[in-house]
Amino acid sequence: MIATALFRALIALAAAVGVVIECAYGSVPVVLSFFTVWTNILVAVVFGLSAVRTWQRRPEPDPLWRGGVLLFILITGLVFHLVLDNPASPFNVVEDLDRLTGARAVANQLLHTLTPIGAALDFLVLTTPRALRPRHAAQWLAFPFAYLTFALVRGALLAPGTKTRYTYPFLDVTQYGYARVAVNGLVLGLAFYALGLALVTADRFRPPLLAPRENRISSPGGGPLK
Repeated sequence: MIATALFRALIALAAAVGVVIECAYGSVPVVLSFFTVWTNILVAVVFGLSAVRTWQRRPEPDPLWRGGVLLFILITGLVFHLVLDNPASPFNVVEDLDRLTGARAVANQLLHTLTPIGAALDFLVLTTPRALRPRHAAQWLAFPFAYLTFALVRGALLAPGTKTRYTYPFLDVTQYGYARVAVNGLVLGLAFYALGLALVTADRFRPPLLAPRENRISSPGGGPLK
């Protein structure tokens, strides 16, 4: 129980430290415009709360939140490593990433690599299974949709030529136009939904491993999935 609480606290701390470093070395409004930062703030809050509740032997946060945060931070890691940090990707920013040094490089690894791995390990090893439901996969899409709306409205309001006007290359309306960006968003949305369903399926069939029965993510329940 103590080890679980400490592990979750470390995940929350890693996310918080990464965000703080980014804010300290960059423009706070710009930093707070990235999906990565939105998601890591959620990780810091939800895993911090989970650590406290685990320490106090209280029920976990609702699985809608726990599963959603897991999905969002996995999305963050996968998009970063498969799209942004992949020389084969048409949307890669490898040259910009190679210029990161010192604290910025540390923050980059915390936000894109360490927190996704930590959250995945918590799910696989420390969280009691059979709490997630298929309906959650659809509900989780509200968060990336809200971010997409924010990113496009923000980009439309900023002056042309503004640095980081569009926070991610695949959302750059100036370069690709709204139709192509809409297609990119639809493809990503379908991928996120598929990944959400995969998490629900994995949660349904995975063994409990080290998860304590008295400290569940929620009551598994005996009824059918909804």
